[in-house]
Amino acid sequence: MTAARVLSAAIARGWRIATAESCTGGMVAAALTDIPGSSAVFDWGVVTYSDTAKIQLLGVSGATLAAHGAVSEQVAAEMAEGARSRSGADLALSVTGIAGPGGSAHKPEGRVCFGLSTAGGTRTETVEFGARGRAQVRRASMGHALRMALSALG
Repeated sequence: MTAARVLSAAIARGWRIATAESCTGGMVAAALTDIPGSSAVFDWGVVTYSDTAKIQLLGVSGATLAAHGAVSEQVAAEMAEGARSRSGADLALSVTGIAGPGGSAHKPEGRVCFGLSTAGGTRTETVEFGARGRAQVRRASMGHALRMALSALG
């Protein structure tokens, strides 16, 4: 299981982990904390579903949200950076996207943006999962975020 491998790698490095999630609603944090012993490295996770929550809890800029929208790599970066700086974690993951149903031509269902922040910097990715249904997009997003963390902990 990817979450167990993430925790093992974080323990080996002595790193703490935080999450900031929107469309996954805490699924990444749940996957990590489902594993006994996760408290050794999992620091905290927040679900910031609204723009207001992203601003208040993570320090995402209102200007960034206005310019790019919540589903953007710019917002994913600020979410991850805010989670890392506010928690003191060594690695923070963020997820923001459109799980569905719905979306638009500009931001289709299944588009999910990810952020990963460490002391070495922040990187972002956008994945187009497609209109495969809300539950499938959320599960795929959780898996992708965990694989990003594992890669960073490598």
